[in-house]
Amino acid sequence: MAAPLSDTSLSPLRTIAVVGLGTMGTGIAEVLARAGREVIGIDISEAQAAKAVAALETSTARAVARGRITEQERGDVLARFRTFTGLQAAADADLVIEVTPESYEIKQQVFRELDAVVRPETVLATGTNALSVTRLAADSARPERVLGLHFFNPAPAMKLVEIVSSVLTAPQAVASVTDLAIELGKEPVAVGDRPGFVADGLLFGYLNQAAAMYEAKYATREDIDAAMRLGCGLPMGPLALLDLIGVDTARTVLEAMYTASRDRLHAPAPVLKQLSEAGLTGRKSGRGFYTYEAPGSAAVVRDALTPLSGGPAVPGRVVRAVGVAGSGTMASGIAEVFAKAGYEVVLAARSEEKAQTAKARIGKSLSRSVDKGRMTVEAAAETLDRITPAGSCDAFADVDLALEAVAEDLEVKRQLFATLDKVCKPGAILATTTSSLPVVACARATSRPQDVIGMHFFNPAPAMKLVEVVRTVLTGDDVHATVRELCTAVRKHPVDCGDRAGFIVNALLFPYLNNAVKMVQEHYASLDDIDAAMKLGGGYPMGPFELLDVVGLDVSLAIERVLHREFRDPGLAPAPLLEHLVAAGCLGRKTGRGFREYAKR
Repeated sequence: MAAPLSDTSLSPLRTIAVVGLGTMGTGIAEVLARAGREVIGIDISEAQAAKAVAALETSTARAVARGRITEQERGDVLARFRTFTGLQAAADADLVIEVTPESYEIKQQVFRELDAVVRPETVLATGTNALSVTRLAADSARPERVLGLHFFNPAPAMKLVEIVSSVLTAPQAVASVTDLAIELGKEPVAVGDRPGFVADGLLFGYLNQAAAMYEAKYATREDIDAAMRLGCGLPMGPLALLDLIGVDTARTVLEAMYTASRDRLHAPAPVLKQLSEAGLTGRKSGRGFYTYEAPGSAAVVRDALTPLSGGPAVPGRVVRAVGVAGSGTMASGIAEVFAKAGYEVVLAARSEEKAQTAKARIGKSLSRSVDKGRMTVEAAAETLDRITPAGSCDAFADVDLALEAVAEDLEVKRQLFATLDKVCKPGAILATTTSSLPVVACARATSRPQDVIGMHFFNPAPAMKLVEVVRTVLTGDDVHATVRELCTAVRKHPVDCGDRAGFIVNALLFPYLNNAVKMVQEHYASLDDIDAAMKLGGGYPMGPFELLDVVGLDVSLAIERVLHREFRDPGLAPAPLLEHLVAAGCLGRKTGRGFREYAKR
């Protein structure tokens, strides 16, 4: 938190009223008071106002204990925060921020009453993330001074603030609020008026699809959440995040988004309505997608849907030797993973030379691990000795698991599986690392479809903990059990899913990326603002355009086409801007230009 500023450094917005002292309003009040503003807290509930004061007393006492502020500074902060129960207290405010419930009726009533109280030049800001700022402004006596000021929860910690202008908003109002956000130590992003704005506009579509995926029983709640945490580096899984936000709140935001967009991806999943109407709104009620120790608690407790611990019901097969087909980064990474875990590995490529090159790549990777102190020189040498390069899959005659990591082309994979069927011994498991193609099509290219399964590793395989275990309708129970045991043995986290396009991660990730491209295509926000919004407001390790350029625009387009073809949802159609960039050869970092330009290597 920034240290309190002297009076001479403050922007013209020195006295600020916060209407609504729930969690968000209290957090905003704390940010303002600690940054030197006079804060007028207003809530119709005296108990809620007292709770806000107590929260500020607790947080500032904690700051003193940690040496971040002095006791004198704490006293100054507390003195700057006064609470009231009537809007008349906002009469002297330079800025009013309303953070009342997401209801047009409530917010319009607040704005009408403020019109009769505040000075003509006072800026009125709404903290909504779902309702139309334009509609709220139009009902005001002076719509030019009304804008959106969307903080993220928890306000003291989250850096992002979305500043939302309507067609009626005066530039001076936007400029003064932008200056304020910067002085508060926040990162302001300027956006236009549409439901969800940037961060929530992208986030809630993704959360909705995750809820629909769970509702369809495609994967368990635990596997969906683990997949997105481990596969995308997100701080929370989508269903746990819905519980934190509030299932009812998410439904309200999605309803507003769907009303504006008519995009089926924004139509709230029925499970959100069912949970909301049953009062199962997430952490605040003690139960939502998960069950919690108590209302408001973050501690998840076992319920009827919690998976049973213990070994598999069906015994697996013995796996001692593994064959990996391919010579690219993914094949090398998977071979390294199994060799590190003590398995004998045959690494087969289209030629002996390519296989030797792939083994050399593994050697360099192991050397880096030695340099970083992650393994000894002896362990690295033993790991490399377990890998035998080969110029064809004929070397797979004695492997217990044959795993392909070749080009993402169905015909290429089908031909390879036909070869593996002939070469591999009876009882060997045949696996594909495909990220988007039907596993069953590979299985049908063999005479033993019961032995075929998907093992979708993530790049770079040695570092990424997730493996999506993709079972077809023909996969044997013992094969599934074996692969799950193998994942654990090589220190990966397996998640189960069925054989449909995108599996868990790509089916949730790429529609989100596609929607980000549509935002830029529609000139709603810039690349930089969208990337900043998702990193600062959503906790994403990379913004969508950074990620698209890393993955490759051609790879992204191919996956989006597969998703659109399988699910036939118009909202999944690839954004034309993405198609145009791929057609122009702008594929991302690998070509030096994608959504951004990169220095040539």
